[in-house]
Amino acid sequence: MRVLFAGTPAVAVPSLEALLDSRHEVVGVLTRPPAPVGRKRVLTPSPVHQRAEAAGLPVITANRPHEEETLARLAELDVECAAVVAYGALLREPALSLPPQGWVNLHFSLLPAWRGAAPVQHALMAGDDITGATTFLIEAGLDTGPVLGTMTEAIRPDDTAGSLLERLAHAGAPLLVATLDAIADGTAEPRPQATDGVSHAPTLRSEDARVDWRLPAEVVDRRVRGVTPAPGAWTTHDGARYKLGPVTPTVLRMFVPPGAVRTTSDGVLVGTATAPVRLGEIAPPGRPWMSAADWARGARLDPGWTFDVDGDTDG
Repeated sequence: MRVLFAGTPAVAVPSLEALLDSRHEVVGVLTRPPAPVGRKRVLTPSPVHQRAEAAGLPVITANRPHEEETLARLAELDVECAAVVAYGALLREPALSLPPQGWVNLHFSLLPAWRGAAPVQHALMAGDDITGATTFLIEAGLDTGPVLGTMTEAIRPDDTAGSLLERLAHAGAPLLVATLDAIADGTAEPRPQATDGVSHAPTLRSEDARVDWRLPAEVVDRRVRGVTPAPGAWTTHDGARYKLGPVTPTVLRMFVPPGAVRTTSDGVLVGTATAPVRLGEIAPPGRPWMSAADWARGARLDPGWTFDVDGDTDG
């Protein structure tokens, strides 16, 4: 088939690579426009854009594919089917009706669980044991279209959103190719999504990544891993922001008040509602990332040093 690929971030690149190696002809790529990157905010083409250019593919950049100019360029490609992986913009009519075989989305959850922009992050924060990827036909609703294929992936105890998403990106690429193969062969069997088990995964904001030390240790652990690397876990002390890497729950039978920091032979510990967690890496205000041990040694923390809890900045 003549296929359009729509995607933007690095996690979409494995699927583009797989399609380039498949029997299908990738006739063009649709991606988001260049965005500011780094401290100097340099406008930079998306990872998919860069890979497409390296492959000599026509690239269309657009935030609204349904607008007339973009529709005209898409029509020129004479696309039979469009494959979508983390494109990041709303698809609606008349763009949805342009490819005769529709738009096939590779979504990183087992639908109808975790519909939305951040399925991997929410699955981790919820404590799911299993996740996966789903291919489905895009329709007007948010991730509600009929399912074409699925694959499953176990969530590991030390997974972050970054590591799990990377694994799913590579494991899901063959599923996308197999789905397009079935469409081309006329053997695809779309089936409606289940009406039960629906959950939603909206985009996470920076405020969603603030650590609440009043929660149990296992919940703190999951939430930190779920927002790593983005938007990135953080906490405050006297109102100043500290960035945090993944933490490790402990089974120590010692009481540490929520948010309180203790330097022990077991590492740098922070109290939660249950057992303390062990800090891994931390970036103090205006400082680079460092090990928690190096930070604590340099900061010379007094015995009452505490991260802010519930907006309290008197710690």
